[in-house]
Amino acid sequence: MNEDILRYPIGQFNPVTTASDEERKSYTKDIADIVPSLRKIVKDFKNDQLQTPYRSGGWTVQQVVHHMADNDVNAYLRLKRALTEDEPMASSYRPNLWAELSDYKDTPIEISLGLLEALHHRLINTIHGLRPTDFDRRFNTEVLGWITVDVAIQRFIWHNEHHTAHIQSLAQRMNW
Repeated sequence: MNEDILRYPIGQFNPVTTASDEERKSYTKDIADIVPSLRKIVKDFKNDQLQTPYRSGGWTVQQVVHHMADNDVNAYLRLKRALTEDEPMASSYRPNLWAELSDYKDTPIEISLGLLEALHHRLINTIHGLRPTDFDRRFNTEVLGWITVDVAIQRFIWHNEHHTAHIQSLAQRMNW
């Protein structure tokens, strides 16, 4: 199978720079659908399936799920800072190194799925309270440079759908 398809099963992130009110309203539904979709895929996975990399040289399913939770925690905090501070410099982290820590190996994925549910609930409530001008607030990152709240939310959704697609694609290829 083509390596690019394995790495980017839904394509690379392509932001909508001027999202409409309708597109913004869809954000909360998209976020609310993430964990149920992920749970549906992994609900019957056995331990050996959770320890299977989604592609050669890639993370295991378990590492991907824990990464999704860690990434969302970081993204949520960056977003909250952008909403409450004037153009903050957001911290970054090293996900490849985080994926090698013992919690990624020793923690059941249910813990991260619960964290994702709670965090997504909080994010949805935050988005519901945003004024149109709040979507234009921005923050700076080492990796992405300047990013608006609007694009950060889009990226948040894409990132989760991207990794869910990694796991779904593996399950399909393996006939799980």
